[in-house]
Amino acid sequence: MKTGAIIIASGKKASNDSFLPMIKIGNISAVLRLIKTFQQAGAAPIVLVAGRQSEKLEKHVSRMGIVYLRDSGDACHEMIDYAKIGFAYLEDKCGQVLVAPVDVPLFTSDTVQRLIRSEALLASPVFNGKRGHPLLISNSLMPFFLQYQGENGLKGAMNVCDCQRTNIDVSDAGVLYDVNSGDDYQELLEHHNKAILRPIVKIQLSKEDVFFEPGTAQLLSQIENTGSVRLACEQMTISYSKGWKIISIMEEQLGYTVVKRQQGGKYGGSACLSDRGRSLLNRYHSFETACKGIIQQQFDIYLKE
Repeated sequence: MKTGAIIIASGKKASNDSFLPMIKIGNISAVLRLIKTFQQAGAAPIVLVAGRQSEKLEKHVSRMGIVYLRDSGDACHEMIDYAKIGFAYLEDKCGQVLVAPVDVPLFTSDTVQRLIRSEALLASPVFNGKRGHPLLISNSLMPFFLQYQGENGLKGAMNVCDCQRTNIDVSDAGVLYDVNSGDDYQELLEHHNKAILRPIVKIQLSKEDVFFEPGTAQLLSQIENTGSVRLACEQMTISYSKGWKIISIMEEQLGYTVVKRQQGGKYGGSACLSDRGRSLLNRYHSFETACKGIIQQQFDIYLKE
């Protein structure tokens, strides 16, 4: 079952008056730590939902291979309002979705994988009898959460949902740690840094030049999802001109059309993948998955601590 993830990065500030998503937890920011954890656990797509005034955050995550969605509303929002933006995007793309606020960044990929493997309709990790993050929500429940207008936000929605929440016991104190708590987190940080040790596999295709890599695959996926090169570039936080440059180099090296386009319209015309482009994307993903599996096996033998 495909599992997506939603990171809710509101405009809140941390207790030390830093911008919460970009507050340093160790040597990297809270939001980058969450992205790396979800990536290590195999969640995809990873959607970051942020407020309107988040230009620095957009640049901060621009090379992380995630989908960046902005909250276009003017009012202050609760966690459920940000979550709904992610649900609306992922509803037809995943069988289940993980949801985490950016201020709880120290749970481990092992915890995430336990939630994923549970395939529960609605679940929370539990440490010492207390529920924490991330939440796991089945695709079948997303319409309910999208329509919920009651009190107490996401917590209120879970309380009145017909589906009983499953508690997944974990030995991971990070599911409860909030960066605004003021508690010492050094022990948790050391544990988390060991947990995120992993190999990074970046598959590139090349002829005379490199023309296809993970960013290219993400761009093609976003074009297929949105029907627009411009919207795909916005969600990837790259410029429209850069997006077309990637496409042009790829098509020149391959010698065939990958992206079919029609000029005009509000977002610069419509676009979709050609049959050969769609086949290339699918085969690249399969090849990438196979390579990652082999590399992980060898890593576990030689380098895993």
